[in-house]
Amino acid sequence: MTIPQEFINEIESYNCPTLTGLVEALAETEPETSIRSNLGKNIGVPEGVERVPWCNNGWYLPRREAFTFDPAMHQGLYYVQDASSMIYSHIVSRLTAESSAPLRYLDACAAPGGKTTAAIDTLPAKSLVVANEYVAARASVLCENLVKWGSTATIVTKGDATRFGKLGAFFDIIAADVPCSGEGMMRKESEAVAQWSPVLVKECAERQRLIVESLWEALRPGGYMIYSTCTFNRHENEEIVEHLCQSLGAESIDLDLPSQWHIASGVNTACHCYRFMPHITRGEGLFVAVVRKSDDAPCSSAKVPKAKGSGTNRGQETLMKRVKAWLTDSDEMEYMLNNDTITAFPRTHSQALQLVSQHLDVLHYGIILAAIKGKDLIPHQSLALSPALNPNAFPRHEIDYPTAIAYLRRESIVLADAPRGYVLLTHNDRPLGFVKNLGNRANNLYPQQWRILSTHLPDACPSIINSSTH
Repeated sequence: MTIPQEFINEIESYNCPTLTGLVEALAETEPETSIRSNLGKNIGVPEGVERVPWCNNGWYLPRREAFTFDPAMHQGLYYVQDASSMIYSHIVSRLTAESSAPLRYLDACAAPGGKTTAAIDTLPAKSLVVANEYVAARASVLCENLVKWGSTATIVTKGDATRFGKLGAFFDIIAADVPCSGEGMMRKESEAVAQWSPVLVKECAERQRLIVESLWEALRPGGYMIYSTCTFNRHENEEIVEHLCQSLGAESIDLDLPSQWHIASGVNTACHCYRFMPHITRGEGLFVAVVRKSDDAPCSSAKVPKAKGSGTNRGQETLMKRVKAWLTDSDEMEYMLNNDTITAFPRTHSQALQLVSQHLDVLHYGIILAAIKGKDLIPHQSLALSPALNPNAFPRHEIDYPTAIAYLRRESIVLADAPRGYVLLTHNDRPLGFVKNLGNRANNLYPQQWRILSTHLPDACPSIINSSTH
């Protein structure tokens, strides 16, 4: 791989000893592979693996696996994530260590969802998470990954991150993993090398400054902003943090990271900044910093709109009552009907949902329970993968690996000895999705847009998640 000379010149101009060896690592070494288990689904870490030091539920793999063909990934039992990005688990845990009350957390540039799910695992119980993405295709992937992760109090939105300023001082923590020039991905993706230019760096820095200034308005006094990029230059990193501190009055926060983690400090700055660099840290390039908004900072609040009626008829009301038995914490949920789809969302955050919906395009929220079709209720994949699903709500049927792959390819399958009607398929005793069993065949209810498209199917693919983690 040939690293652009202008990038090399930029790095060398900083005259920083910790950057020595960076260019060679990008050009000559291979990326690491790591995954993070889903704490919300009680997935632990197998014995004998090498853990990611800054993430208790993350570990390195000796090689990259065929994750597409592992049902456990589709069940939301783990997330394939670069180890550097797992620092979000540590940061969010540290920022919320003294808080047990639910918080409001915004991931403003969230796709594909790795950092969002890391935050979900470590926020105080029942916290609200809003995950936003600007690009429609990436927003769809974000929805899929968060549904698989199974968090209840989550809202997925699509829109320009600058629109969040309209909410007023709404969030306790805002994560801004902003679009960047992608220098940190150079050894992992050839496209990152091909697209790089000094012009791109300048454009990214200007966009980043606009994003953080707008998001600052949505952060409550005393709240925290986590700023990160996957790039190395100062223009998109330290200079943005310095702008937050000098122009917006932010306080730079010292995370006091252990020296044995080999995470470098910022380059030529007095602010507390942290750099993951592949020649000294096991992971891809990442820059991260945390700043705090002062307690006496001026703030505004947006008016919460009045709740709209559901517009349900008597028959629909009867169906909505039936679905309450499908959840273990049904009394804590508010049930909503929209376009013949029933969704459950935590009652404590219903006003927040209304406010967010007023200013952004909401793609998903809570748990989609079912679609109404005549007098029938068709259970949704979101329900199947939610830890809130009542284990006794549907008959369960365990399937083997070939059948699980056929299901994930959305093929017709035949179930021997399974009851008729809606059945929850399980693999390794964990939910995979619903079918409607007709006896001679089963209607596959797996989402069409999620299906495995590859035709190069292995005969077997042992799960990355050890059965002992149940």
